[in-house]
Amino acid sequence: MFSVGGNGDRKKRNSMENASKSATVAETRATTLRALERERETNSPRRVNPWIMAAALTAAIVVIMFLSLSMGYLSIPFADIWNVLARKIFWGAPSVSESLVTVIWDVRFPRLLTSLASGAALGLSGAIFQGILLNPLADPYTLGVSSGAAFGASIILVLAIAFPALGFLSSPLMPAAGAFVASVLTLVAVMALAADREGRLPPPNLILAGVIMSAILSAAISFIKYLAGDQVSSIIFWLLGSFQARTWTEAALVFFFFVPALVMAIPAAMDLNIMTLGLRSAETLGVNTGRVRLRLLVAASIAASASVAVAGIIGFVGLIVPHLVRLLTGPDHRSLLPLSALGGACLLAAADTVVRVFLPGEIPVGVLTALLAGPAFLVIFRRKMKDLVHV
Repeated sequence: MFSVGGNGDRKKRNSMENASKSATVAETRATTLRALERERETNSPRRVNPWIMAAALTAAIVVIMFLSLSMGYLSIPFADIWNVLARKIFWGAPSVSESLVTVIWDVRFPRLLTSLASGAALGLSGAIFQGILLNPLADPYTLGVSSGAAFGASIILVLAIAFPALGFLSSPLMPAAGAFVASVLTLVAVMALAADREGRLPPPNLILAGVIMSAILSAAISFIKYLAGDQVSSIIFWLLGSFQARTWTEAALVFFFFVPALVMAIPAAMDLNIMTLGLRSAETLGVNTGRVRLRLLVAASIAASASVAVAGIIGFVGLIVPHLVRLLTGPDHRSLLPLSALGGACLLAAADTVVRVFLPGEIPVGVLTALLAGPAFLVIFRRKMKDLVHV
């Protein structure tokens, strides 16, 4: 009886001690976060309110949507666009010609939504990679995810060329499926290479493993292009990134993977803030860094893979957008992640509209983003380096 009572008292004391430790960790964690936020506010220039930034980006996306649907070989008034959308979305029955319905609903709108979803996926993925790797130069290319997706799609394209009797390989969804599967396998390989003896994933190991896999896959893609022979142009065009002739199926495919990635990433934003203090500090404050990093790696890779699988490789969106958002609103990932998604959607939809409407021959949008975002990133990088020198 005494032993039972003693065991009960001991269990009670242990539970009270555990609760006290949890409360202490939570209190320390909250205090540290408040101190970190005060320090960032003190040492940083005046920031834009995240809610104002979100409203501005949302308004910009709406404007870009109407401009994109209106402009092109056939100019369409805004009133007719609204009538078509009302007819299709709100089940209204305004007077509008079937040709306009086809142009807006079946041609331009799926392409627009695909560019919006792909840009949001790349922006979110870039912000996550930069946060978990503690590297401002990280993006979906860093871990080889984009290279893996390009490798998978290239295999499908060259097989469709080599074996025309296999008609199912000519389906527009087959390159997307190959890209997604290959990118997932690439992430698994990178994580297996980067894991230490205790199963953790240190950021330097991840970056090094990603660079190695990217180099291997780039060589493999070059070999596949050599095998394609005269048909190599189709592979090159896909690798450059384009939203030409995208359908509702492809738009839904990107949204299908982007939304779960966003749902996985947003709840971990607070833990990601703490992890910027360093892994040891984060673990002391009760963050399971291995679990959080794995969860965010999966979310970022899913988002990037879906975009690359549908649109091809589009560079610099996942790199430049998180930088711009961080400069304007600060480094808090609770706002940085969703704002990077909105910013990526805005940038890529605008770039695709410019390519489709103004540039001759409709060059791949990946070329435009590289030409514009690359120099912009160099300017930002140079200014930050000057600030570091003056400090």
